[in-house]
Amino acid sequence: MSFKNLSEFIEELEENNELIRIKEQVSSELEITEITDRISKGPIDQNKALLFENVEGYDIPLLINSLGSYNRLNLAFGVTSLDEIGARISDLLNLKVPDNLLGKLSMVPKLAQVATFPPKTINGPAACQEVVITNPDEKMLDKLPILKCWPSDGGPFITLPLVFTKDPDTGIRNIGMYRLQKYSNNSTGFHVHWHHDAAEHYQKARKEDQGNKESSIKRREEPERHGTEIGQRPGGKFGGLRRIPVAVAIGCDPALVYAATAPLPSMIDETIFAGFLRKKPVELVKCKTIDMEVPANAEIILEGYVDLDELAWEGPFGDHTGFYSLAGDFPVFRLTAMTHRKNPTYMTTIVGRPPQEDCYLGKATERIFLPLLKVIMPEVIDMNLPLEGVFHNCAILKIHKRYPGHAKKIISSVWGSGQMAFTKYVIVVDHDVNVHDLSEVAWRVFANTDPVRDSLTTHGPLDILDHATTIPGIGGKLGIDATVKWKGEGFERNWPNEMIMSDDIKNRVNLKWASLGFN
Repeated sequence: MSFKNLSEFIEELEENNELIRIKEQVSSELEITEITDRISKGPIDQNKALLFENVEGYDIPLLINSLGSYNRLNLAFGVTSLDEIGARISDLLNLKVPDNLLGKLSMVPKLAQVATFPPKTINGPAACQEVVITNPDEKMLDKLPILKCWPSDGGPFITLPLVFTKDPDTGIRNIGMYRLQKYSNNSTGFHVHWHHDAAEHYQKARKEDQGNKESSIKRREEPERHGTEIGQRPGGKFGGLRRIPVAVAIGCDPALVYAATAPLPSMIDETIFAGFLRKKPVELVKCKTIDMEVPANAEIILEGYVDLDELAWEGPFGDHTGFYSLAGDFPVFRLTAMTHRKNPTYMTTIVGRPPQEDCYLGKATERIFLPLLKVIMPEVIDMNLPLEGVFHNCAILKIHKRYPGHAKKIISSVWGSGQMAFTKYVIVVDHDVNVHDLSEVAWRVFANTDPVRDSLTTHGPLDILDHATTIPGIGGKLGIDATVKWKGEGFERNWPNEMIMSDDIKNRVNLKWASLGFN
């Protein structure tokens, strides 16, 4: 099923015993993080979505960990297994129009489904604009229970925002998920790394701006270091500086939330992908103060601009690696308006040492995008991006090995494939290995490899959050060929057979098992 809004998803979670409502008063500073972290890392049957209805100092309830399990992800997408979505993608990739009339008629249902993908812009009224705030003296961000997640964080951070930007050349929309550190009632940091689409939009606009006039970035200190609130300027204006419009949606239906995290090519609109996941188009509405369309059924919308000539100190931030990412200079997002439902819910997340909610979103990407990986590398059977690898640190693939050096070809292909180019460790195993059993994978690596012969190393781009690299965002990579070695690969000895008990003996023992006194 598809969900029109977050409220419908909350109802579904509650009906399936996947939600706990917490009425006890809690603090948005560290306390909610500690509660959620314990739930995320506790017994599976206690890992639930949490709805905090009494956040100290705020009237708005807070939802967290709503996508933090396989079961809740399946509910979010209306499937029994995430592989069902991958199968739908495979069907689309194999979409071929038959020559005969009967065959063409059989295509009508699939083509009709494709027609539901693009978003639909409505004229209003929109649920996300039931309340409109444009006066900078009214409460905007100060209304929201924004979390300070970890003790050394630079401040409170919006951690589950859908950030809308447009390519200044093509006008193509992008939705990304980038943390936003709250500076004031109406300003935040704009934390985008150079490989993000929003960063490309920002750099394109700066390049155009510098071609038109003399431009230099002005660094703004942290808000605490000067008297003027960073989110305010005289008369509410932007000092005549060039700027790009930015909108932020908080609390959308789960398909759209996931789409913002998905590793889509820059030319693919995330709202179209969300329409595919929902089997229903996303409804958009025009913003009140900027030229941008946003989800009509979102809980909260932030509208504003990022100035091209301004940076502010942002961070540190306790990140999904389990370590703090360091503070640095980043652009500033300044609000011109905040709109929301009459009774909104603030949807958020925490990140940290796995397992956390973001790791499950990463596992969704693993299953959903496996068919696309197989288009590039048809010999790949399955893939595991282990939680411990936190997205980019490790990929384990099993293949149908067909020729000498095949595994190393796969390793090189991974390092040349989109977001997978940031993978630090790539392990390739044979077709009979369960890549989701890390113990079995480790056994194969330790038993089947010669470190000198079976390792492939290179130097290239890595996750910008990788703190182990000497230079941020670039460093060493290691590929491990843990497949059985062939004579064509220079292995002249006989490879030993694995010890496997015969099926007839297994069956005989199965029949005797209870009489032997075992459960």
